[in-house]
Amino acid sequence: QVQLEESGGGLVQAGGSLRLFCAASGRTFHSQDMAWFRQMPGKEREFVAAANWNGGRTEYADPEKGRFIVSREHAKNAVYLEMNNLKPEDTDVYYCAVSREVSSLSGPLSEHSRYSYWGQGTQVTVSS
Repeated sequence: QVQLEESGGGLVQAGGSLRLFCAASGRTFHSQDMAWFRQMPGKEREFVAAANWNGGRTEYADPEKGRFIVSREHAKNAVYLEMNNLKPEDTDVYYCAVSREVSSLSGPLSEHSRYSYWGQGTQVTVSS
């Protein structure tokens, strides 16, 4: 059974940093895409960042470009999201996701339907 477990969320002041971590268990995902999305209750899940199987291809949502960095660590079957210069509008629940199919160059990494496995989320709160 595949499980994704996020950690690293918390409360931080505006301008601060957090590093989210998501580890997968149940199978290895060294050939798949891994991503981060965010969602507030009652709102649609929004793309944040993603990396292909080796991190050589990454994508970011416009508000996160230049502030967030997504990276992979195969030894831990994991994906990280380094969040810098955080703003109150970054407050949300952040979810990691993994694709079922192996990485390919077709289609954007931001496509929600690309991902089959999802974590339970970790809360990020940024105070002003």
